[in-house]
Amino acid sequence: MIRYWLGFLAVVAAWGQAQPATDWLTFGGDAARTGWARGERFLSKDTVSRLELKWKAQLGNLPKEMHSLTAPLVVENLATPRGFKDLVLVAGSSDNLYAIDVDTGKVFWQKSFTVDVKPKSAGSWLCPNALNATPVIDKQSKTVYLVTSDGKLRGLNYVNGEDRFAPVPFVTPFSKNWSLNLVDGVIYTTISQGCGSARSGVSAIDVRDPAKPVKHFYVSIGGGAGIWGRAGAAVGPDGRVYTETGDGVYDPVASKFADTVLALTAKDLKLADYYTPSNREYITKKDLDMGCIGPVFFPFQKWQLVAASGKEGAIYLLDAASLGGSDHRTPLFRARYSNDDVDFAGRGVWGAMSTWEDPEGRRWLYAPTWGPPSASAPKFQHSYGPSPNGSIMGFEVALQNNKPALVPVWNSRDFNVPEPVVIAGGVVFALSNGENSRQSRDDGTLMSSADRIKTAGKAVLYALDAATGKELYSSRDTIDSWTHFSGLAVAYGRIYVSTFDSRVYCFGLKE
Repeated sequence: MIRYWLGFLAVVAAWGQAQPATDWLTFGGDAARTGWARGERFLSKDTVSRLELKWKAQLGNLPKEMHSLTAPLVVENLATPRGFKDLVLVAGSSDNLYAIDVDTGKVFWQKSFTVDVKPKSAGSWLCPNALNATPVIDKQSKTVYLVTSDGKLRGLNYVNGEDRFAPVPFVTPFSKNWSLNLVDGVIYTTISQGCGSARSGVSAIDVRDPAKPVKHFYVSIGGGAGIWGRAGAAVGPDGRVYTETGDGVYDPVASKFADTVLALTAKDLKLADYYTPSNREYITKKDLDMGCIGPVFFPFQKWQLVAASGKEGAIYLLDAASLGGSDHRTPLFRARYSNDDVDFAGRGVWGAMSTWEDPEGRRWLYAPTWGPPSASAPKFQHSYGPSPNGSIMGFEVALQNNKPALVPVWNSRDFNVPEPVVIAGGVVFALSNGENSRQSRDDGTLMSSADRIKTAGKAVLYALDAATGKELYSSRDTIDSWTHFSGLAVAYGRIYVSTFDSRVYCFGLKE
């Protein structure tokens, strides 16, 4: 019987691998963090009006401060003892991991992790002492990797949740680390804001090496210059690791890189290149740091481009071959599109930008922007009313004066506030997350997590025409809660949303 079962698994596994898959294995769908579901073949501008809620799964995770569930991941065509399965995997702030059956919305397996160390201080919305980083999936080895709040890397068989290896120390316990990335057997994460007394920087661990060696690149002495873009680090086809830092001390000779775009070598994390805006001192002084967003890597004509941004509301296009030119201060393109108020808390571009190339060969870039567009920014060809709380801005990448430039094409309806988008079948899927993004009261004192939770609204999922921004679908009041620093996943005709009340929502097409 055992021999028969093993033979059956081998056959069905081979069959499953032969089928076209549209997995969503990492934040943004790929190592470059494009947000583009290239293989999606069910969702399109003609079909998204038929979207409906398929199920919502209530999970047992306990939120910590404003943090609850990470962005979902999706893995398809698994041969299991219970038949072929597509699974949604999502991690929880209280050191949990869940696998949900896509067909039923029921938990397929779940695991809670024991953390033996205690945090040095009480949690807050800035430092929640929680599992924070979106996991990453290696489909070849059938492994899901995650970092628990004690800073240890864990690897589990994603079919049944069994441990692949003993937990390995990776980052500082209770540090605030961000979405994992996996390329050529090396896992990357970024660290920010001094949580757990951790230094800001990028960390890498080689999981193919039995010793699992860890490398770090630090950008400050302490928690300054934090790297807290939602997507963590992007890894380009050139093998380099790209990230953006926040406010802090700037002294490149001493390896202190506040408000800078960095390119690091793979595995050993050596500095390969960097770009620092010419107004870096102003950005730092006004707390308009660039660490709130992660860069995205994409090709355009003869260039390999890195797009970056930050709270200032400026968007940069950088040449991956020479990020800032010979002086490290000169981008291919820069323009500011938001934050006339010079507000450090609820304005600018946050989270992650997304990109795709349409069937006509046009390259697009989308920016989740908090607050209204700048009065001095170039006008958009299409707009859909005032957007005082935020919007998705859609740009076409074009050639101007023999250099890449952004052409403002559309500004969406009002969002409160926008999450990073995903693109599938000519449609931009965007989430208005409903959170209260204000960090301080009118008297200047900091708001607590409880204050912000009490005044939050509800999330809404939208489908927008990727070329015009026209609204094609809205989930309206379907979602019962809001979300903070999460993201969307799209796979095989379905879109997944996670919320603060530890629920996962699955939207798909009506039969």
